[in-house]
Amino acid sequence: MWAAGGPVSGMRAPGRGSGALRTGWNATGMSLMPASTERAVGLLLGVALDALVGDPRRGHPVAAFGRVASGLEKSFYGDSRARGVAYAGVLVVGAVGLGLAERVPGVRVPVTALATWAVLGGTSLGREGREMARLLEADDLEGARKRLSHLCARDPEGLDAKALARATVESIAENTSDAAIAPLFWGAVAGVPGLLGYRAINTLDAMVGYRSPRYERFGWAAARLDDVANWVPARVTGLLTVALAERRGDAWRVLRRDGQAHPSPNAGRCEAAFAGALGVRLGGANVYGGRAERRPEMGDGRAPEVRDVRRAVRLSAVVTVAAGVLAAAVARGVR
Repeated sequence: MWAAGGPVSGMRAPGRGSGALRTGWNATGMSLMPASTERAVGLLLGVALDALVGDPRRGHPVAAFGRVASGLEKSFYGDSRARGVAYAGVLVVGAVGLGLAERVPGVRVPVTALATWAVLGGTSLGREGREMARLLEADDLEGARKRLSHLCARDPEGLDAKALARATVESIAENTSDAAIAPLFWGAVAGVPGLLGYRAINTLDAMVGYRSPRYERFGWAAARLDDVANWVPARVTGLLTVALAERRGDAWRVLRRDGQAHPSPNAGRCEAAFAGALGVRLGGANVYGGRAERRPEMGDGRAPEVRDVRRAVRLSAVVTVAAGVLAAAVARGVR
């Protein structure tokens, strides 16, 4: 224990078995915790910070990255995969390189905590889900249609309350992985470079990873990187959902049977597990950019109702907390 002028009276100076070792810091103020423990502590602090503060309304670091990516797109864009590979490569490598700041002595815990807070979106996801629930409960369909764009790119025109509820539940299920479990996974196994690298990949996929005339080739690299980066986290999300569901047997059965039916290699695992856990049926006809798509149905229950939106939000929050604890445990074991 230290005061401003030195050791508090009655305490021994730093040495073997001294208070310095018990507190985890040496005489120079450098942490004596192993790097793996610092990473675990930083992840937990970041999860707590996201829960308490959420995303800022202005000046979010991910929004700043998006502005940089938009500016670079003007220089890199071309209707070819090669240009898209170069574009995504520069931005992802840059983000990973920025994450190497964790190696500066004495800053791993605060840098990991701040990076975790910056890349997590679990609290904002819950906020958007509850806002959709509020609008639907008030029969404000027009407001809910406008708000849906905060969660997904589905065309909202003409959607009734049940269709809006289904879109919201499906988006909460998929984004539980994208916004929370995936960044925690990469933070656990790769530290701050993993946190920032994953969020860069996921943001680029949201910006250019579309099968549209402009981005089908240019956005190919970002979309494939996102598929790879989310492969393990999506399956972890599905398994955590099963483990924490009240209807555990149904969740496991639907995950195993329907998880691979979705056209996305990852989203189906999350949506199928949520469908079974909530006792609802997800999937069906969706419209994106004026183009109709028919998604396989997942689950054996009824169509989602307005009340299921808040149930999905609660399930997502529980899965996120469990993932935070699991990520810290994994990080603690990584050398």
